[in-house]
Amino acid sequence: MRLRKFSQTITKITSQLLAIFIVFTLIVTCVPTPQAMAASRLFQGLSNPQLLALQTAPENLNTRSSNSFVTEAVNKVGLAVVRIDTERLITRPTNPLLEDPFFDRFFGGELRMPPSSKELLKGQGSGFIIDSKGIILTNAHVVDKADKVTVSLNDGRQFTGEVKGTDEVTDLAVVEVDTKGENLPIATLGNSDLVQVGDWAIAVGNPLGFNNTVTLGIISTLKRPSSAVGIPDKRLDFIQTDAAINPGNSGGPLLNDRGEVIGINTAIRADAMGIGFAIPINKAKEIKDILARGQQVPHPFVGIQMITLTPEVAKQNNSDPNSVLILPEVNGVLVTKVLSGTAAEKSGMRIGDVILEIDNQSIISAEQLQRKVEDSGVGQKLQFKILRNGRQQELFVVSGQMNY
Repeated sequence: MRLRKFSQTITKITSQLLAIFIVFTLIVTCVPTPQAMAASRLFQGLSNPQLLALQTAPENLNTRSSNSFVTEAVNKVGLAVVRIDTERLITRPTNPLLEDPFFDRFFGGELRMPPSSKELLKGQGSGFIIDSKGIILTNAHVVDKADKVTVSLNDGRQFTGEVKGTDEVTDLAVVEVDTKGENLPIATLGNSDLVQVGDWAIAVGNPLGFNNTVTLGIISTLKRPSSAVGIPDKRLDFIQTDAAINPGNSGGPLLNDRGEVIGINTAIRADAMGIGFAIPINKAKEIKDILARGQQVPHPFVGIQMITLTPEVAKQNNSDPNSVLILPEVNGVLVTKVLSGTAAEKSGMRIGDVILEIDNQSIISAEQLQRKVEDSGVGQKLQFKILRNGRQQELFVVSGQMNY
């Protein structure tokens, strides 16, 4: 009897303890922790699914690819970037003075020189495929006067290239390879008009012979005139970047952070440190088909040499007692030379003229004048307003084709 009562007492106590444990567990679970309270205040108003997504975000981040945007961009275009090797056979003549019979008689043939020698010059640059049938874009100076062009892909394949067309004014060229019907990987062309200063810039190519080299930087500035860079014979507004561009990079692509080609790398300043230049891809888009057909690219030309004139420049000139011209203290473009047989000469333009307007548009710099003429087209009649001997005059100039 006592044993039964004792057993019942133990059972009752156990049940009470179990009930207390369950109640305690529920209380602990329901009472928010300080972190949970802070989170509830921070995300107040969000639905449960939204909170769940936020809570699981760190785990999702752990599954993100470790590749950087540079890796992804290069992977998109890397197979389309090629190495271009060129060979050119040149003949070096002997000194004609040493071939004079007088020297032959006087020195008894001791100074007779061997016949002219031949020398094989080799060059190397980069390019990228823009058409799966084998059309490649590069710099004109990479393939200039080449007798043999060899195109090497990143996978080791090699093709003999044919230069279809070159344009020295824009330093662009198109090379074609025979793929035997096989499609090649191509680079996606972007829009260089959308590029902004501070955007990422990725240069891909074969600098100094180091194949498949990638360098990273930003866009430093836009529309840097070729004349300001030190090559006045070109008609280009460069993209300037601090991505390393060295000899051998020439002709390779400059990419944005999405792997689109925004420019063609051009190494042109040996003394530049941390500065590279690229031809905007939109300029290449304008003429690539013309080059691929082997046709001459139209470049309007009026036939003057010029400098930008400002009141400050004019004052400095006029204060020099040895100056041959007294210049008007205005903004415009000063004609420093009129080339013989050109449209400018035929129109009556003279050295010392100051160009103020073209087709009623004010002209305040040599670069602006060059762009205006370039955009006009060959054979267009342009109305120039000039200042000569203190009086304004109008001249009509029909633009011609630049020969180079």
